[in-house]
Amino acid sequence: MPLFIDENMLEEAIMEQASGDEEKRIRNQEGIQFNEVVQLSLIFKAIGRVDHLWGFTSLEKLELSNNLIKKIAGLDHLLNLTWLNLSFNSIEKIEGLESLRKLELLSLSNNRISVIENMDTLEKLDQFCIGNNAIGQLDDVLYLRKFKNLFSLNLSGNPASKEEHYKLFIAAYLPKVMYLDSKLLDKETKKKAYMKYQIALEKMGFEELQKAKSKEAVQNQEAIHTNDFVNFEKFLNGCCPSESMLKDDPEEETLRSVPEMAEVMEKFESQMQELCTQIITYSSAEHHRREAEINSFISVQSAAMKDYKKKVSEMLQQNLQRMMVLLQESDPDLPKKEIISQPCNSLIEKEIHVSETEIMVKLLQISDPDLKKEKISLCTDEISQLLPSLMKMECLHISQIESTIKLLEHYLSDMVGNFSETVQGIFIQCRDVDDEYYDKMRKVAVATLETVAHEETHTQDDFIMLFKDRYAVMDALETGHMNHLLKIDDRETKLLTHVNAWKVALIKGIQDKELIGNRTRITDCHRYVVHLREQLEEWQKYPHFDRYYL
Repeated sequence: MPLFIDENMLEEAIMEQASGDEEKRIRNQEGIQFNEVVQLSLIFKAIGRVDHLWGFTSLEKLELSNNLIKKIAGLDHLLNLTWLNLSFNSIEKIEGLESLRKLELLSLSNNRISVIENMDTLEKLDQFCIGNNAIGQLDDVLYLRKFKNLFSLNLSGNPASKEEHYKLFIAAYLPKVMYLDSKLLDKETKKKAYMKYQIALEKMGFEELQKAKSKEAVQNQEAIHTNDFVNFEKFLNGCCPSESMLKDDPEEETLRSVPEMAEVMEKFESQMQELCTQIITYSSAEHHRREAEINSFISVQSAAMKDYKKKVSEMLQQNLQRMMVLLQESDPDLPKKEIISQPCNSLIEKEIHVSETEIMVKLLQISDPDLKKEKISLCTDEISQLLPSLMKMECLHISQIESTIKLLEHYLSDMVGNFSETVQGIFIQCRDVDDEYYDKMRKVAVATLETVAHEETHTQDDFIMLFKDRYAVMDALETGHMNHLLKIDDRETKLLTHVNAWKVALIKGIQDKELIGNRTRITDCHRYVVHLREQLEEWQKYPHFDRYYL
């Protein structure tokens, strides 16, 4: 009969694998700290479902082979896991691994899996064992091409491994793999593989390159929407008009050879540089103001989450405590624990907890089957009331977070609005400066044209050729003026679009993150309640005071 992971099983497993000094240290402290455990082995435990592991936040290695697991679940909180063995179970689908971004080794051998899927987030995976499953086609293995660190692959015992050219196919399409089914893929094999599949590989490589470029373009577009402007000063410099404004002007060098025009051009560059400095200084200051607002929001959000977790902990403890009271009432002679009479706040602060194991012991002490059934029914009622209470608390929490997000959005909208208005004013000054520059340059050009027309000059040929043609001079100045205005418009749009897009993406990112958190917490609540109910059902079947279960 499949068993479920409970606190007692976990404690026994930890003590079994502890060394002498570590075991002594554990016994000296009050209880086992699950969040400090780095390795955990639960092999041959007849486990039917992975559960109760949310406290193992530091776990790096998890051994769950040789059990009765049918579905991969309950691993969401193991963010530091690098090694996972789920071989010799009854798993039919790869799932539930999204949070394991640090995973390097994954063993799913000897299961019932037919498709390699749902592993996109395992970017650090370098060893993958999926032998003796139901992978039917070699094309199913192409999914693994995305894992650039994968060097060891075991597919032996699958129908796909019996196909002709199996070894060459893997060597060709997964060139980073060095070991296949625990055997080295030598250079000669890789060479033959490439020659056999060269045309198909080149086509696939081209398609993957196009997809990668498209993905990179999307990522680059999204990069400007992040909540922290990386290289913000550099970005602002790219958006501000400066001396580069004259860089692409027609006949810029020739015009600068005229002293009067050179003086006007230098003044223009100086004025533009001053306005550019204003934009950078103001934008940087506003950026820091926005950062301060975001940091304030994060602090409020963190405090709200801490308070939420504390209240949930208290609620769960109260639920277990009430069940303990119901069970103790079954034996009037049994001494009441001091823990029962204390308020829940005291329990949390002093870290005195009613455990599921204590409840199980109380149930096993009840010899009358009818009374035992009655007490389990009462405990079930208590559990049934727990989920609505947890959901109500979650609704209050998410409502509080949504209000905080709306307040942040309001503040940022005001900031971005004021920023846009001020920056637009500076860009208007840029256009005025350029208009003034154009008028002065035309006046100097007219005077210079008259001088060239009436006097003999000894300047360079380019100058003579330009100023002998009135239309060429005026066309060069007008083209430069139009280019300046286009650059100013483009850089103004770029900067304002950047800031507005950042605000929209930031709020959306926060909302998406909270939505994921909300779903995870709801799932955890349902999972915990289901776990308690299943525990009660299991305990009801146990014989009276059986030492094995104690």
